[in-house]
Amino acid sequence: MIGFIIVAATFLSAMGTFLLLTGLGPVEPSPDVVTRALALNGILIVAVIGVIGFEIYKLWQAWREGRAGARLHFRIVALFSLIATLPAVAVAGAFAVTLNQGFDRWFETRTRQIVDNVLTVANAYMGEHARVLRGDLIGIATAVDAAKALYDYEPTRFEAGFEAQASLRGVQSAFLLDGDGNVILRNDVDPKFHAAMPPSNAMSEAKKGTPVLISPGLSTNQVGGLLKLRAYQDTYLYVVRELNAEVLNNLRLAQESAVEYRQLESNRSAVQTTFLLIFVGLTLVLLLSAIWFGLAFANGLVSPIRRLISAAGEVANGNLLVQVPVGGRSDDLGSLAATFNKMTVQVRTQRQELLALNDQADRRRRFTEAVLTGVTAAVVGVTNDGLISIANKSAGELMGRDEQELIGRSLVDDVPGVEPLLRAAMADDSRIYQGTFTLLRPGVERTVSARVASDRSPGSSHGYVVTLDDISDLISAQRTSAWADVARRIAHEIKNPLTPIQLSAERIRRRYGKLVDEEDTVFNRCVDTIIRQVGDIGRMVDEFSGFARMPKPTKEKHDLGESIRESVFLISVGHPDVDFTTQLPETPMIAYFDNRLISQAITNLVKNATEAIEALPAPERSEGKVHVEAKMLGTDCVVEVIDNGIGLPVAERHRLLEPYMTTREKGTGLGLAIVRKIIEEHDGRIELLDAPEVAHGGRGAMIRVTLPSGSGAQETT
Repeated sequence: MIGFIIVAATFLSAMGTFLLLTGLGPVEPSPDVVTRALALNGILIVAVIGVIGFEIYKLWQAWREGRAGARLHFRIVALFSLIATLPAVAVAGAFAVTLNQGFDRWFETRTRQIVDNVLTVANAYMGEHARVLRGDLIGIATAVDAAKALYDYEPTRFEAGFEAQASLRGVQSAFLLDGDGNVILRNDVDPKFHAAMPPSNAMSEAKKGTPVLISPGLSTNQVGGLLKLRAYQDTYLYVVRELNAEVLNNLRLAQESAVEYRQLESNRSAVQTTFLLIFVGLTLVLLLSAIWFGLAFANGLVSPIRRLISAAGEVANGNLLVQVPVGGRSDDLGSLAATFNKMTVQVRTQRQELLALNDQADRRRRFTEAVLTGVTAAVVGVTNDGLISIANKSAGELMGRDEQELIGRSLVDDVPGVEPLLRAAMADDSRIYQGTFTLLRPGVERTVSARVASDRSPGSSHGYVVTLDDISDLISAQRTSAWADVARRIAHEIKNPLTPIQLSAERIRRRYGKLVDEEDTVFNRCVDTIIRQVGDIGRMVDEFSGFARMPKPTKEKHDLGESIRESVFLISVGHPDVDFTTQLPETPMIAYFDNRLISQAITNLVKNATEAIEALPAPERSEGKVHVEAKMLGTDCVVEVIDNGIGLPVAERHRLLEPYMTTREKGTGLGLAIVRKIIEEHDGRIELLDAPEVAHGGRGAMIRVTLPSGSGAQETT
């Protein structure tokens, strides 16, 4: 608003100055007035330049900061400025040429000659009249001097003769004046004619005795002549003749024009400068006004566009509540703003609907993930190409990989046994295919129950859902339960007759031993065999009973390292020919476990290691070594028992953990089964591996046990 007021005031001031300098205004264009007007125009022009400079500065700031619409704003202002400047420059050039040529024509030689000729003609006309009047003045003065006697003695005749001379000479009035200019005698040819009296300077000049001619004044068209009479005492003749008023006005106008022309010629540079100032001022005012209006128009045009760009940026950043003010605009920009607002409302509504659907889908996804996470079975999504697209945590644990690592891998590469089921489902996805197969993992063979079903998705997103359930523990538990039941029955059925058999054999020896020939060793050997075998059977029955009656662990806080030291020491005492070494952490390995059961398990593992060394040929036994190492991996305690004995078989290795599976002649097959049961009761796991030396051509086995530390309060089961 302030800018508009300043521009309007500058424009009005420029127009007023133009009217003033051209003489069309009510005020006389004096130098002082012109100077003040130009100063006022200069101040207002500086103010307009300041307003425009401020707008350009804001535009430059917007350009530098990269605001929305700044480039478009700058282009529009530049275009308006160019459109306003080009006509102004063209007009300025035309005006300069026209002004110079016009002034050249005004002051060329021919024009100057015409003005001089007009002035010469006027002067000649006035000279001619002056000569005629001078002649008439002298003639009348001569006649009056000759009639001195009549003047003195016959006044009436003198007056008649004086009138006759005036009429004859063609003057309108004739006077006789004294030295003070008082009228002595007056003669008017036309009574209505009012003659102007001579000025005092003319009287002073006439006293010299020469004729004095009086030119017409500004307000009269009379020509006068004054001459001192010789025959009279201090008396003057004054005659007046009236010239043609129109001719005299033309002559006067010619003289004034000539004088003005001379003044213009002498002030030519000043006139050109004045016209140049007028034009420059008007041009500058119009140019600045055009630039300001261009800025104002650009602001009005770009502002809604800028608001639209800013609003679009807000929408791009996710703010769908933004609205563009429409105001009272009914043009295309107003329609565009209204359409934009309508679009944001629709997008906001659709976004809310999508968010609601996404929230619902997200809840379902979280529910599905929670279900998949809580499910112990491995659930895998497979594409048409057999690649894994999704997998739960159990799938990663089953396949020994991270969940993210499984994505994009072929399921058949990690789980070969599922290939027939997956191929069958791809051939006919109208039914569910299921089966059981064995999955080999390092040191462990797992029994897996698999189900393959189509996910019924349309198009290219069609895939399959594969459920892999590790039923190894279930089968093992079933076998263990069955073996425990068998062991109970065997112990019950076998243990009862063992004692009578042993007692009968001993009684036979006591009663019939003396009757047998001492040289006959068969009797004693048979009785000893019976007693020894009964003892072996008794010990076996005791192991069966112990396996069947194995108690639940009571977990308490203990140092696992201490339990390992005691177990290794217990076995090392009975096997001095084997080199036992341990590698335990310096800090205690605190965990929650049943110390008696875990000590039993470690003792069995170390004992099995020594038995594996004893199974070697006699020359190689002297190099027997058993190494026990324990360490903490996160919250798990890992115990490794490594020996350089005969090692573990490659085929059916995993079955050594089952009851009554053994590779030794005198083994019952319950040692590792008992260890496995103890470890599983502690939520741990056991792995049967080759010793590290096997990779370098050596021999031996490594049994790895992993137990959770059970951090927290005491757990009793």
